[in-house]
Amino acid sequence: MQQNASAPRQAPPLVLTIAGSDSGGGAGIQADLKTMLALGVHGMSVVAAVTAQNSLGVQGYWELPAEAVRAQLDSVLSDIGVHAIKTGMLASTALVETVAEALAASDAPSVVDPVGVSKHGDSLLAPDAVDAVRSALLPAATVVTPNLYEVEQLTGVKVVDEAGLREAAEAVKALGPRWVLIKGGHLPGEPADLLFDGEREHRFTAPRHDNRHTHGTGCTLASAIASHLALGDDVPTAVGKAKEYVTGAIAAGFPLGAGIGPVDHGWRWR
Repeated sequence: MQQNASAPRQAPPLVLTIAGSDSGGGAGIQADLKTMLALGVHGMSVVAAVTAQNSLGVQGYWELPAEAVRAQLDSVLSDIGVHAIKTGMLASTALVETVAEALAASDAPSVVDPVGVSKHGDSLLAPDAVDAVRSALLPAATVVTPNLYEVEQLTGVKVVDEAGLREAAEAVKALGPRWVLIKGGHLPGEPADLLFDGEREHRFTAPRHDNRHTHGTGCTLASAIASHLALGDDVPTAVGKAKEYVTGAIAAGFPLGAGIGPVDHGWRWR
């Protein structure tokens, strides 16, 4: 039966990313919006910082004033609303505190990717902002998704093998988020991530693909989790589906420029 062309369409679930812009298109807000489109939600964005970035690294970044970030938040939240929020690069104490206030005031689940450095090792968070991430941002998070460097930066716990993931999860959980997903992809062997809520533990494994083009994996994973939460999944289910999506995107990653290429956010369409 043909759909009535005059019938109003219902908007898909709404997901907001609050992060930095990646001029190379592989990470940051660009990766977030591609992920959200691929997973069937409507992506919206609050730009917190602008980076000059390509496949070789980050050549510079400029954070926006806190009032500009607050105005973007107010515009989206007051008129459109959200079903889930994802945060990425926030750069400074002022921006971390501004975003933490918005998360705490929202009923929507939030996925916090506590971005500290880029894939190339470039710092994306001011040293004095780490305390604000610990004290303000993480307690407002539904799920926090640190990699092993970020675990050490936030807690001092250094993970050297899969057995150390539980200690890392407990240390991050103590900072206040409802769920912690420790990303163990930098460990040797098959990648293993640990999801923990203080009592329950879920482990997610995936094959390791022989592919160096992995720019944007952290942004993509966090955005995929937020998208599935907006679609109605519980946290363990959302993480499992997001892991499946990002594993496929890594397998389909492609070369770009002279350095590390991005994952392929549209791999399911090709």
